Amino acid sequence: QSINSLELDWKKIDVLVNNAGLASGFDHIDSGNVDDWDKMIDTNLKGLLYVSKCVIPLMIAREEGHIINIGSTAGKEVYERGNVYCATKHAVDAITKGMRIDLLGRGIKVTQISPGAAETEFSEVRFHGDKARAKAAYNGYEPMTAEDVASLIYYSTTLPPNLCINDLVVTSISQANSFYTNLT
Repeated sequence: QSINSLELDWKKIDVLVNNAGLASGFDHIDSGNVDDWDKMIDTNLKGLLYVSKCVIPLMIAREEGHIINIGSTAGKEVYERGNVYCATKHAVDAITKGMRIDLLGRGIKVTQISPGAAETEFSEVRFHGDKARAKAAYNGYEPMTAEDVASLIYYSTTLPPNLCINDLVVTSISQANSFYTNLT
């Protein structure tokens, strides 16, 4: 089904949250799994692009809307064994900046929210279902939650019409960036 098959009222999309994203694998580049790479590129980049391509014309026609792309602190810096995941999130950063420029003057806001560690199914996916390893990724500190990120999305979309948060990098108080975490 395409977006064109939606009823007219459902085509009035005010906010698009491009939240599909994942890390798959945690290998050095020389031992990386090509299937993991394809999964990250397909989800983190193609998913964002294809959905945006469907929704943007609807927003342009109404001269309003807000696109929220979920990036990552991994899109601001690169860490060991994060090679392809970091590359896809750097691309999300570039795509978001390009969207903002291309849609300037069309009444559409474009925001990137780049969270650090948030305890969701993210690590379980990254470690291919290894629940113990996923849980251990958050040992010793309190990471953000999905609800924390959702509150930032809500806040970004409730600003006055003349304001737009372009880029918001957020971590828990225990994390300075992708490299430094205060473990207790």
